[in-house]
This record gives sequence, structure tokens and C-alpha cells, in this order.
Amino acid sequence: MASPLLLWWLQRRARKAGGVWDIRGPERFGRYTERQQAGPHDEDEGYAESVFGFARPVWVHAVSLGETRAAQPLVQALLDQGLPVLLTHFTETGRSIGGKLFAPAINTGRLCQAWMPYDFPEAVQGFLDYWKPRCCILIEREIWPNMVAQTKKQNIPVIVASARFSPASLRRGQLLGSVLRKALTSIDLILTQTHIDAARLAEIGVKRTRVVGNLKFDLRISPEQSHMGQVARRHIGRPVIVIASTREGEDELFTRAIAEVKKTYQAEWNEQGGAERQGASGIAPNRMPLFVLVPRHPQRFDLVAGYLADDGLSVCRRSAFPTDNELRTADVLLGDSVGEMFFFYGLADVAIVAGSFAELGGQNHIEASALGLPVIVGPHTRNFQQSVEDALAEGAARRAQTPSEAIGLALRILENPELRLGMSRAAKEWLSLHEGATDRIMSALQPYLK
Repeated sequence: MASPLLLWWLQRRARKAGGVWDIRGPERFGRYTERQQAGPHDEDEGYAESVFGFARPVWVHAVSLGETRAAQPLVQALLDQGLPVLLTHFTETGRSIGGKLFAPAINTGRLCQAWMPYDFPEAVQGFLDYWKPRCCILIEREIWPNMVAQTKKQNIPVIVASARFSPASLRRGQLLGSVLRKALTSIDLILTQTHIDAARLAEIGVKRTRVVGNLKFDLRISPEQSHMGQVARRHIGRPVIVIASTREGEDELFTRAIAEVKKTYQAEWNEQGGAERQGASGIAPNRMPLFVLVPRHPQRFDLVAGYLADDGLSVCRRSAFPTDNELRTADVLLGDSVGEMFFFYGLADVAIVAGSFAELGGQNHIEASALGLPVIVGPHTRNFQQSVEDALAEGAARRAQTPSEAIGLALRILENPELRLGMSRAAKEWLSLHEGATDRIMSALQPYLK
């Protein structure tokens, strides 16, 4: 009965986000046309629309961008084992980044992308009848009752990999009562990130769990992107502070804080007679660090550019491929591109990982640590609670309470080479302690991959 309202809400969300969501498309309702046999290079705008020698795939569901990135090492391990993979998403950003990460496998027909069907019994049944997966692997926490019920009817094993179960998830599970509890207890195996996640699941009666760690520690860093960023940093000759994955309610605070830093540097420059010491070009060099602001969601790029302009900051946009000279003089580089986080981190000396300065749970800080960057997080990090606490304890990260405090801390780290190098070493050592989740997950999955 609620489906018309839900579809209307999804269409509004899709229009706001941009991109192709196919909200009312047949795939969303489990309806498919007959598959055509294809050659290994048949593709349409990066997606394989037909399948080459594709039967009984391993179905991996990664709902959005973050889960798709996290699933990358696991999906690659499945492909390396010679298994066909069906990768489903709910959001356009998840599907887009999946198309980039797995382009070679898509183009050779070893991996196919599809939309996750809505959680209606007939839609899920149509999806399963069409693809006939050998098993289903859900990434982190995407549990849908009808989907679980229909897979059980068809004897398709369901496994949750790198599962996390927060206190909020526990409360929702208790509120939903038997609906979610029945779905969770029907799952064949839940591979949790931590013992705490397993204990919370046990509170609502889920016993088939195993602790394997967090997939996000098994990163596949893009060496090309990070190298490009490092080369660009050497060319521009300025310290760089990256503010990554900002979300609603954070961008305005960060732009104001950057504007205050600019005022301080301008005042010092003027006191030192900077206007008389301009270069031969007549352009005064920008003595403050370059700030790189990377909004989490593409639909907010233009909005954030407006905030920066309103605060009197000079901005160049990554999508415009700014020159080295533009990066030497700009106050802010706006990271208005998707799938280039390792470029921005390669460019950086310090990383502030946002999504944690408003009550949003935080974003992935592990990627920055993988490149040996000192990391600063905000007070709200429940989505990465254990990993943040571990990083803080190991000296790989620091916590700030506000965007202004975070920027001040980043500037102090830049001014203290010993502190910066110590945090860099701690980040790499801490990350090495937690690698191997993919191998543990693959070992647990073997009985279900036959």
C-alpha cells in the first residue's frame, strides 16, 4: 500500500542526486528481457548489458559508493577464483564507481552489474529466477526481509560480509520485532567486523556469526591516482590540507573556517610588506596551505562552490583540470569529481575526514591512513567507532570537536614535521595490524561458492 509514496520519494531523491537511477525501470521490479549472447567487448557506456558465458554467478550486493569501494578486494578475490560475479547496487553513485573499478571484468563478461530489485516478493522472485545466483553476499548491513525470505525458498545461501551492527541498528531491530529478527536469524552466516557487532546481534537472537574484521582495511589503492597527486603537490610547492567527504551542515562551517585562515595569512602578509614583494608575474604567491574540499555527494558540488564564493575564497575546480599555477594561487581546490579520492589524498599532507562534524556517523578514514596521512576526525564517528578508537590509541589520528578546531589542528601538524612524520608512521603500522579480512572472508565463503 505504501509503495506509490515510496516510489515518489525515491524519484525525488534521484532527481536531487542526479544521474541515472532507473527508479521505475523494469529491473527494479524484477523484470528482464531475454539475454543475448555477447562477445567479450560488448558494452554500453561502461556497463555490460549482455553476458558472455555467465551462469550461476556469485551475487554481491553493495548498496552505494562506500560499500562498493569496500567490496572491491572481495569481488576481485572472487573473480580471481574464476567465479562469475553479479554486482548489484541501489544508488547511481554505487553503480558508477562499480563500473569504473571493475571495467576489465565487465568488458570480458566475468562481472555484470544490475539494479537491486525493490523488496517486493514478486520483484525479488523475478530477479532470482532470472539470474539464478549460487549464493548472495550482502556487504555490511543491507538486510531486506522479502529478499531473505525468497532466497531461502530457493535454497540460495545468504551471507553478510564485514557486517556492522550499531546501537541504533539494535534499537531498530528491537522496534521492528519479529520482522527483522526473522530475517537475521534466517541468514546462513554473518561475518562481523568486531566482537561488539557479534554481541549486539546475539542480543536479538542471532547466533550464526563469526568475527573476521573490516573489509575496508584491505584497500586496493590506486597507485596511478596517488602518484598523480604526489606529482601535483611537488609542482605547486605548497602544503595541502584535504577535507574529505563533507556532508550537509558541514560545508558552510568549513568554508567559514578557511575564510578565517585566509584573513590571518593576509594580515601577516600585509604586515611583512607582501604587496611590494610580488613575483615577476605580478601575482602574489598564496602563502597559506591549499585546502582541498571534497563533498561526499555529487549533487552538492555546485552548492558548495557557492558557499566558497560567498565567503570570498578563490576556487578552482578539479573538473576544470586546473593548471599548476592556478593551484599555486587558489585558496581552495573543489574536488568535484567521483572516484578520485586517492588523487586527493596523494596531493595531501594532512587529511580531515568529515561526515563526523555533524551527527552523521563519520566517513571512511582508513583510506587516508593507507597513504600514511595524519588524520583528523570529528566527534561523531559511530559508523567507524572501533577503527577510529584504535587509530586514536595508536597515534594515527586525532579528534577535533568542530571544523574550525580541525583546521587549526591541521595547521599545527603542518608546522611540526616531527609530529606529522610520527603520525604518518603510526598510520601505516596501525593499518598493517588489521589487514587480512578478505582472506578470512574468502575462507568462510568456500562452502557456499560450489
